[in-house]
Amino acid sequence: MPVPPLRRRIRTALATAALTLAATGLSACGSGGPQDGAGGGGATLEAWVYGDPSASVQRKVVDRFNKTSDVKVKLVEIPGEGYQDKMRTSMGTANAPDIFFNWGGGSISDFAAKDMLVDLGPYLKRDPALKKAFIPSILDAGRVEGTYYGVPMRGMQPVILFHNKKVFRDAGVEPPASWDDLLDLIDTFKDKGVTPFALAGADPWTELMWLEYLLDRFGGPEVFQKIMDGDSSAWNDPAMIKAGETIRDLVDRGAFGKNYKSVNYTADGASTLFARGKAAMHLMGSWEYANQQANQKEFARTGLGWTSFPAVPGGKGDPKNVVGNPTNYWSVNATQVKKGERRDAAVEFLKFAAQDSYAKDLVANGDVPATSDAKKQLGAHKSPEYATYQYEMVSEAPSFTLSWDQALPAKFTAPLTNNLQKLFNGDLSPKGFADAMRKVK
Repeated sequence: MPVPPLRRRIRTALATAALTLAATGLSACGSGGPQDGAGGGGATLEAWVYGDPSASVQRKVVDRFNKTSDVKVKLVEIPGEGYQDKMRTSMGTANAPDIFFNWGGGSISDFAAKDMLVDLGPYLKRDPALKKAFIPSILDAGRVEGTYYGVPMRGMQPVILFHNKKVFRDAGVEPPASWDDLLDLIDTFKDKGVTPFALAGADPWTELMWLEYLLDRFGGPEVFQKIMDGDSSAWNDPAMIKAGETIRDLVDRGAFGKNYKSVNYTADGASTLFARGKAAMHLMGSWEYANQQANQKEFARTGLGWTSFPAVPGGKGDPKNVVGNPTNYWSVNATQVKKGERRDAAVEFLKFAAQDSYAKDLVANGDVPATSDAKKQLGAHKSPEYATYQYEMVSEAPSFTLSWDQALPAKFTAPLTNNLQKLFNGDLSPKGFADAMRKVK
């Protein structure tokens, strides 16, 4: 099944954990005393990772690192459904992790605000090769208010405009290269009884991808950056209003069909409609390929096509810009890992994510690494063509905007998805959506 629902619940939990700290303070730190092999400050560094099949890559790097270091790393794989509870109850106590998996941006912003994370900027400055080892847009996407708190440690996950090759071939058309092309395709597929775009309106986070790309294309990444910087007036930016108007226009044109409100993603609803030719296109994260490979293997092998989101008329944003999930990051808990041998070892462990051996393990796992020279290794990927497309798309992107529900503080998550769903369903106007989001405190 796809990653997004779990990753969103975990992102919210990380922010919730930080809010818990605001109530409890940091007095619990060290309350149990340091214990060797635990997160409390012993000679061993405890690294927490989201427990899924991709954790096999992290197991291998821990083994390699431990052969080189006097300070050892102990990997703790937290089950996906339990990661949120574990993080919430541990941060601010002596049992918190020393190093931990996260999504950067808003997922760690509250921790950063309380000086709980190690600022990695000085280490990157002293080691320029480490900074150059990662695609700049991905490394930058993990920052909080301009400060580096994370090092990329898993594959990239951009949002891609997928298309059904057979449906396009039968209609005698090509994937859209411009916004006019996209609008023409809506009419073409409607005339043939095919829904132009699969959309899982029952899972409103899938609708967010449309708003993210449209705002970027109309106004560039600067508009959302203002929102992240706390400027609530940016919700009423003309580019945001135009993005909302465009969404309403697409809905009214029938771009998503008549039943999108009841279609889900988590139960493979939208993906199945798309694979079976009931829908021609699907705007979704790069994990859609793995999802189709798991559930509609033949379609993934021969029928799945991909392209980038087109430019819009009069837009200020670079059409090469990307939105989605740049990657996952390792961060170091500053309250647990004090300056000295253990902190030095923690940073050295993070550096292993820049090594060729680590990138090779990611590729073997089916991921596309975020390292700047990974292209040479993609021939070994399960789908070299798709992996190379992803890699070039991201490496050439001037900007990679982190999914808004991860980039923004947790207080925005529910209002954002609820109000966006109302916008798509016609219960809020574009201005009404902007005004509602501006009022979130």
